Amino acid sequence: MRKRCDGDMGRKLREACRRVRNAILGGSILICAAMVLTGCHGARGSAAFEIPAEFDTGKQHEITFWAKNDTNKTQTDIYEKAIRDFEELYPNITVNLRLYTDYGKIYNDVITNMATNTTPNVCITYPDHIATYLTGTNQVVPLEGLFADEKYGLGGSEVRFDSPAADEIIPGFLEECSFGGHYYAIPYMRSTEACYVNKTYVEALGYKLPEVLTWDFVWEVSEAAMARDGEGNYLVNGQKVMIPFIYKSTDNMMIQMLRQKKADYSTDAGEILLFHDTTRELLMTIAEHAETGAFSTFKISSYPANFLNAGQCIFAVDSTAGATWMGTDAPLIDISEDKLVEFETAVMTIPQFDEANPTMISQGPSVCIFNKEDTQEVLASWLFAQYLLTNEVQIAYSETEGYVPVTSKAQDSAEYQDYLARGGEDNELHYNVKIQAARLLLDNVEYTFVTPVFNGSASLRDAAGQLIENTVKSVRRKQTVDDAYMEKLYDDTISLYRLDQLSGQGTSATGGKADLGKLPQTAVILLSSLAGAWVLIILYVVMQKIKKSRTCQM
Repeated sequence: MRKRCDGDMGRKLREACRRVRNAILGGSILICAAMVLTGCHGARGSAAFEIPAEFDTGKQHEITFWAKNDTNKTQTDIYEKAIRDFEELYPNITVNLRLYTDYGKIYNDVITNMATNTTPNVCITYPDHIATYLTGTNQVVPLEGLFADEKYGLGGSEVRFDSPAADEIIPGFLEECSFGGHYYAIPYMRSTEACYVNKTYVEALGYKLPEVLTWDFVWEVSEAAMARDGEGNYLVNGQKVMIPFIYKSTDNMMIQMLRQKKADYSTDAGEILLFHDTTRELLMTIAEHAETGAFSTFKISSYPANFLNAGQCIFAVDSTAGATWMGTDAPLIDISEDKLVEFETAVMTIPQFDEANPTMISQGPSVCIFNKEDTQEVLASWLFAQYLLTNEVQIAYSETEGYVPVTSKAQDSAEYQDYLARGGEDNELHYNVKIQAARLLLDNVEYTFVTPVFNGSASLRDAAGQLIENTVKSVRRKQTVDDAYMEKLYDDTISLYRLDQLSGQGTSATGGKADLGKLPQTAVILLSSLAGAWVLIILYVVMQKIKKSRTCQM
């Protein structure tokens, strides 16, 4: 007769089994959590893109194109026409356009969609943003192989449109898309910043515009414009409102000031060098003029163009791409007609510290392509992205605002040269201020620069602008701006943008990947938990064997 052992031994075994079962359940939950976390990284395990030998024109493809435009419907029409014309050339490719009003929203949506591997196929963006996209392995397609492909590359034999050759893309613009040893984008349009000046008011104040604006000149004229009469009206415009100097993008303001001063900002390897004495000196000067009311920013006061056109601003710094909003006769005006003031608009380079060596930023949207499992789909995306470089698209889009085409093929074309030559012929397509803004960049390409690109460079750019924004706000709130204030401002800004987690922690131009020699703490905990779960599983098996061996025989 066989009899099962009972008593304390049996209870202990049953209790042990229960604990092991619970442990196994917990381990299973951890394993599932690991699978979820892995899935959240989207395409981190995707294979690198390999160019197909042939494009399968018999296979249907549906690709998404995320683009940005403001309220300029002409730009939307250009995108839509480009898509229609492209689809006629490639009937097997359908392009779905999704429009955004802000590059930051495109950036946020791409980051969100990376988690579910639902990124767009083609995206208009900026290199600083692409550097963050590169934290997902193989998410963004390196393009140098596609550039050179004999069949489907730039000027390729099998491309069904007049594609520019690689050497027909302006070299400086193309280099802006190169970082981490690869070309991760193609330039789409380029602009810089311009200072739109109310020349009429400058001369009314007794000044003559120099050939090159300097910071000293702008500050001096701005302070002179603050004089009022006994009733509180500003003498220069006879109004109650006057902000002589308004800057649209304060991140560009700080970056360009530092560059002109030959002061540090960051390194190509991602080292953060923004917070030093030169930055402090610049901020103290800005605070001085903010205190008198001579200086403000877009975020604090609103669009520079609105104040300029109402005769309430003298120096309005904005992108050359914003030229269609600037001036009495601007085709795009956001204020009522009764608020407009007649004045002569001068389009000048941004203020300089050294007028003999002007320095200004090069900016403007680029186009990147996201990797997908189907290499044919990626090739279809590349063909569409490449189509955006054709003269038809480049010239049409550049004529909408103060952008310039990114190819010499378009810039040197008879059509574009005719467009430039007809500046002032009308206040729409040939609006003089807009064409002057485009010429400003064309004449100064050699003096432009770009900032280093790395994972976190977008945050550093935001931080640079925030230093100015916070300083001006503090002055307007009657706070004391001194050395102690600056120390706290530096600390708060570093914390807000987590710059202390970027600098010196392996961020680099190679996509900003952190040092892989040390796993993140969360990963260590997860792996340790999984190891513990497996130990408990093994223990359970061993205990089952012990239980079986201790079954009593009667």
